[in-house]
Amino acid sequence: MIQPSSPDESPVASEGHCQGAAPHPEQAPATDPAQLQGEAPLHGEAQAHRRARAPSQEQLQVPEGAGSLRPAAGASGGIHPLVDALAERIRCCRAALPGLEPLAIAPDLEAISGSLDGDALFIRNEVHRSHGLRKLHLETARLGAGLQILHCVFFPDPRCDLPVFGADIVAGRGGVSAAIVDLSPVQETGLPAGIRAALQQWQRPPFSQQRDLPPWGSIFSPEVLFVRPDGPREEAWFVDAVEAFLVVLAQAAAAAVPQPPDHEATVSRWHGQLRYCKQQKQNDKTRRVLEKAFDPHWADRYIEELLFDDPPPLC
Repeated sequence: MIQPSSPDESPVASEGHCQGAAPHPEQAPATDPAQLQGEAPLHGEAQAHRRARAPSQEQLQVPEGAGSLRPAAGASGGIHPLVDALAERIRCCRAALPGLEPLAIAPDLEAISGSLDGDALFIRNEVHRSHGLRKLHLETARLGAGLQILHCVFFPDPRCDLPVFGADIVAGRGGVSAAIVDLSPVQETGLPAGIRAALQQWQRPPFSQQRDLPPWGSIFSPEVLFVRPDGPREEAWFVDAVEAFLVVLAQAAAAAVPQPPDHEATVSRWHGQLRYCKQQKQNDKTRRVLEKAFDPHWADRYIEELLFDDPPPLC
C-alpha cells in the first residue's frame, strides 16, 4: 500500500480508454508542473455487473494517439491528478471483467475517517470479485491536505493459473514519490508463459526515475514497474501502464479454466498467494500509520481482513 499525499496542482481527469493499452510515450502530454517528492511506502501494499469479452491481442500494442491525462479545473488541495485518474482508469478496466460483482464489506471498513497528528485521515474501500479473481480491492486514502495514497490488489482464485495484480501510488504536496504496478507470480516457476510474453511485448515508456524495490520485494515479477513519475507526462504514462497490465490480466482471466481444489497446481498457487500476503504484511510503514491513526487492534484487523487477507481454505 502507498502512503497518502495531497497536491497543489489542479486535479486532472483521465480520458479513459479501458479497452486499449497504454499510448506511445510520445503521445503523452508534455506540460510540466511542480516536481514530485515524498516518502514511498509500498503496499507490497462495484457497481457494475457487465458481461465482457477478453481484450484483443491488439490491445497489448501501444497505439498512436491514445488518450492520456489532461488538466481539469479544480481547487488547490483537491485529489492529486494521478490518484484521481488512476482510480477512474482502474474502475473502467474493472467494469469490463467477466462475472464482476460487488463483495460485502463491513460498513466500518468501507468508509473510514480518523486523525493522524492533527490531520484528518479518510480512507475509502471498494471490493469486488469476478471470473478467475477472488477479490478485487481498490483503496484510496487522504491525510489532511497533503499525503494521498492509492492501493489496488486483484487476488486470483487459486484454482486458476493467474498472477496477483498490484498497483500503488504515494503522492504528496511535492508530487508523486512512488508508483508501482506488477503482475506478481504465485508459483515458483514464475509468471504463466502467456502472461510473461504479453508483458514483454509491451513498450515501456522511458521514465526518468526508476526506484529500487524494498527488501521484501522478492514477491514481484521481473516485469515490475516501480518509478517516481516526473510531471504530468510521466504520470499519464503510468496510468496507461497500469491499464496495459490490466489488459493482460483480463485476457488471461477471461480464458482461465478453474482446476479442482485438490489439484497439485491449485494447492501450489494457494501457498504462493499465502506467501505473497505474508510478504506484504512485512511492510511496517503501513501498520505504523494505521496504529497511530486508530489503534493496534484495528490496524491488525484492517490488514488481516481487508488489505492482505489470506486466501480462503481450499475445499
